[in-house]
Amino acid sequence: MKNLQDTTTLHNGVKMPWFGLGVFKVSEGAEVIDAVRTAIANGYRSIDTAAAYGNEEGVGQGIREGLKEAGISREELFITSKVWNSDLGYESTLAAYETSLKKLGLDYLDLYLIHWPVEGKYKEAWRALETLYKDGRVKAIGVSNFHIHHLEELMRETEIVPMVDQVEYHPHLTQTDLHEFCKTHDIQLEAWSPLMQGKLLDHPLLVEIAAKTEKTVAQVILRWDLQNGVVTIPKSIKEARIIQNSQIFDFELTEDDMERISALNENQRVGPNPDNFDF
Repeated sequence: MKNLQDTTTLHNGVKMPWFGLGVFKVSEGAEVIDAVRTAIANGYRSIDTAAAYGNEEGVGQGIREGLKEAGISREELFITSKVWNSDLGYESTLAAYETSLKKLGLDYLDLYLIHWPVEGKYKEAWRALETLYKDGRVKAIGVSNFHIHHLEELMRETEIVPMVDQVEYHPHLTQTDLHEFCKTHDIQLEAWSPLMQGKLLDHPLLVEIAAKTEKTVAQVILRWDLQNGVVTIPKSIKEARIIQNSQIFDFELTEDDMERISALNENQRVGPNPDNFDF
């Protein structure tokens, strides 16, 4: 992990950037267009959105503008979207994928995820993802917010093991057991809300390590993600912050600091628990 465009190789051979831009709660229209365009202009090659975010059209516009300005091809980007809960099911998931492609203005996605493990629905949705994958419509498939027992249940009845599990992950929620399970089964863990929605930015230990490394607390946390082998996608709409977040490839946390940060775990979530959500 030496630069912003470095990649990890998923178990099917597809290369996924370690670092990207998330656009959860980024408004459709100029706000998300500018964020995506700015990220691409500053070297980002991975953009993560979802049907539920309501901004796929703006993301697509930002991609088109960003590609043109950067003079690069679509194949150099890694674009992720997710199927929403109301569309889980075999035919409905296939249709949802086509809708996302149309809104984004793309011919394919690099990664398509099941957004939440809705009981009784996610297996049929996974069958649809397997079909899309086998038909060459998507480069990689995975899940989001799946606990170990969801993954085990899925893997008992499916042909293809998920390539990615995107979950809430930060120093107050290290998900160690899940991370170990994913490593064992060659599933790439990916972090959403890596900065815990800003709630960790004044933590004394993190402030201390940031001062020692001459980095920001956000940069320290994002570097901790990467050194733990976790793909990360912080959200920002400000150009300065988009650039700053990505400046984490010119330093390394010591093993001691890594352990001290990991010891901050409190199993504390800012988002819903995948075992207890009602949407």
